[in-house]
Amino acid sequence: MIHRLQRGSVPSKPHTVFEVDGRLAYEHCFTRRGFEGTYTIMYHRREPHWVRAEEDLGPHPGAAAPGWDGPVRRRHFLGAQLPPGGQPFLARRLLLANKDIGVWVGRPSEDDATLVANGDGDELLFVHSGRGRVESPLGVLEFGEGDYVFIPRALPHRIRLAEPAFFLIIEGRSFIDVPRQFRNPSGQLLMEAPYSHRDFREPAWPDGGPSTLQAPRILTLLRHGRLSRFEYVNDPFDVVGWDGQVWPFAFPILCFQPKTGLVHLPPTIHTTFAGGGFVVCSFVPRMVDFHERAIPCPYPHSSVDCDEVIFYVAGNFTSRRGVGPGSLTLHPPGLPHGPHPGRYEASIGSKRTEELAVMIDTFAPLLPTDHARRIEAAGYNRSWLAGEDGGVME
Repeated sequence: MIHRLQRGSVPSKPHTVFEVDGRLAYEHCFTRRGFEGTYTIMYHRREPHWVRAEEDLGPHPGAAAPGWDGPVRRRHFLGAQLPPGGQPFLARRLLLANKDIGVWVGRPSEDDATLVANGDGDELLFVHSGRGRVESPLGVLEFGEGDYVFIPRALPHRIRLAEPAFFLIIEGRSFIDVPRQFRNPSGQLLMEAPYSHRDFREPAWPDGGPSTLQAPRILTLLRHGRLSRFEYVNDPFDVVGWDGQVWPFAFPILCFQPKTGLVHLPPTIHTTFAGGGFVVCSFVPRMVDFHERAIPCPYPHSSVDCDEVIFYVAGNFTSRRGVGPGSLTLHPPGLPHGPHPGRYEASIGSKRTEELAVMIDTFAPLLPTDHARRIEAAGYNRSWLAGEDGGVME
């Protein structure tokens, strides 16, 4: 996705005889968009596709059908009120969804007990807090607070935690990638892009290869919102080498290079990743507009084609009161939205903002699930009235 990597031993040409310790290795092609997208080729010591047993586990415990529950309103969800604990893959809860994207939140405290894979989409985790590592047949990817962690669709992996974590999980049901406008025709990131190839952290190749990670031979697969469990005959991590462009990566949000203009620039400049029907943006500490009469606070606006979700991470949220770390807000089309009372005027003369947040804009409507409704702060839609917080938690 970012650039080509090679780890371990691979033959000089794909689809040719490759022997390891006197035995034929098994080529395993991991492809995207049929055979026309990016791909990675792995080489296994044993057959990677043999399955000994299978089991239907039913719906994912955190999945829920999104639904309409009355009038359109702006919403505030208190992510920190979701109960902590459990495994990263099973303890997450789906809050908002449409055909293109699922927005989940998880507060796990344990390692994944099995290998896991999301067959419904790519995953982009934002690590609000916590540390750990993603183990996969491609190696080990360390992550920490403030990292985006990308895990390709259907890649077997497990997350092992060094401490309890708080994740925002963006499930791209089409794809998640670097926006094409940030690349030149050869695929290299442009010098004017808001990050460079050097900002993306790659999986490390363990001494002795991934087989030394002693991965479980049980895979829990999510597909169509249901879980299936499979037992591999052979070690799925017995990879002696691989090359390609599909691999998990970590990108620290603070490596995003923000732009500043004479006057306030639209949120498009914060675009970090893109999917089919949505974009993911990063608001990071930065210098603000430098016109002598600039108003740095975002202006009231009606985005008539987009739903907007903001996940608040840290710092001073210039346009909002009553939201804090771990909060999510949802602003739908049909209602203009903008700064809370006093914030627009107070921003005049500001030179810098310290806000840190993740924004998701979608073109298909996002609907909340029952998990979201249980943690909704009542009255947020009225919180723009001067002197009234509308039940929003301060």
